[in-house]
Amino acid sequence: MFKSILRSAILLFAFPCPAILAQQQVFVHASGPNLVDAGNRPVMLRGINLGNWFEPEGYMFHFKDGAQSPHEIEDLVFELIGPDKAAAFWHAWRETYITEADLDRLKQMGFNSVRVPIHYKFFDSDNAEGFRLLDRLVQWARKDGIYVIIDLHCAPGGQTGTNIDDSNGYPWLYLSTESQAHTIAVWRRIAAHYANEPIVLGYDLLNEPIPNYPQMRRFDKDLEPLYRKISAAIRQVDTHHVLILGGAQWDSDFSVFGPPFDSNVMYTFHKYWTAPDTSVIRDYLDFRDKFHVPIWLGESGENKDEWIAAFTQTLEDNHVGWCFWPYKKMDATSSVVTFDRPAHWDSVIALAAMPAGTNNAEKRIAARPSPEDAQAIFDDLLTKVRFSSEKINDGYVKALGLKP
Repeated sequence: MFKSILRSAILLFAFPCPAILAQQQVFVHASGPNLVDAGNRPVMLRGINLGNWFEPEGYMFHFKDGAQSPHEIEDLVFELIGPDKAAAFWHAWRETYITEADLDRLKQMGFNSVRVPIHYKFFDSDNAEGFRLLDRLVQWARKDGIYVIIDLHCAPGGQTGTNIDDSNGYPWLYLSTESQAHTIAVWRRIAAHYANEPIVLGYDLLNEPIPNYPQMRRFDKDLEPLYRKISAAIRQVDTHHVLILGGAQWDSDFSVFGPPFDSNVMYTFHKYWTAPDTSVIRDYLDFRDKFHVPIWLGESGENKDEWIAAFTQTLEDNHVGWCFWPYKKMDATSSVVTFDRPAHWDSVIALAAMPAGTNNAEKRIAARPSPEDAQAIFDDLLTKVRFSSEKINDGYVKALGLKP
């Protein structure tokens, strides 16, 4: 009997099982009010959001009216160049928008993390396109020592009911058991895939849930219970990664939370167009002190360099990690890098602004560029978004305290 036990022990140490190997790996984790690394040293996140990659947004293309959500933008491209070429365009877009050179640039500038907003539709199977693209990003990030945070920006059914989650005008996620099951399955699949990957720091479970519209406050009570369901499914396959919970009303209201229900959790808030001083983050600092948990600014920006600099300093002074929005935009200074508008882009903007529907079909056809001209516009767009065509916004990068 003793020999049998001894033989088993020798085999166990000679060939440790995957679970033990996973435990030996190094993961950033929550420790009191801080994120810490393997040496128990605090980790101060300084990051940028890779928005508009998996989930295009209308304002990023200068669409002021019409075509705001991902599916509306996809419909516009479909209308202009047809199904086959539209599919080819979006495939090329995802291949081109974020590359290894972009990660190398972020490392050189001084960023140590990226938040990756994703659309659930790219992760609906184990061999889905999203995993191929994200695996590639993780490989680049591992080389550069940049942490990756996965953000479910577009959840099944919609967590906001607005364009940013690509939903159908209402946050059905809180009322639909099917949508909740779908969301849980997506997160479980992602967590199982990255369970043993330390460069993936954590999972931002739902981006900006529940708008601050009075009619939507009815869902506040449903948010934390939904987080608990998602977290339970993740913990069945992944006990290592930080779970990141955003407050209600666009990630701003922490009053919906009770005491932490997981020992490795961080709470995230977003702030846009406020005063850049400590008064606007006081509630979150108090929450951190009360529950002894890390807090993190998951999004901010879209402002002048002076504001960015002031708010970044406020966050640093209060030991709050940050991740500004976004990495790059078309023809803009409020991003790390920018790229020029394609030739004749105004014709696409004009078409996007025109009302759709049967009564306007003839007007839209008359206003649109020919399929050949439209194809040339989108080919030019793919050229413009390449790394070699981008320009760095020095002022924005300096405002973040980093190196252009």
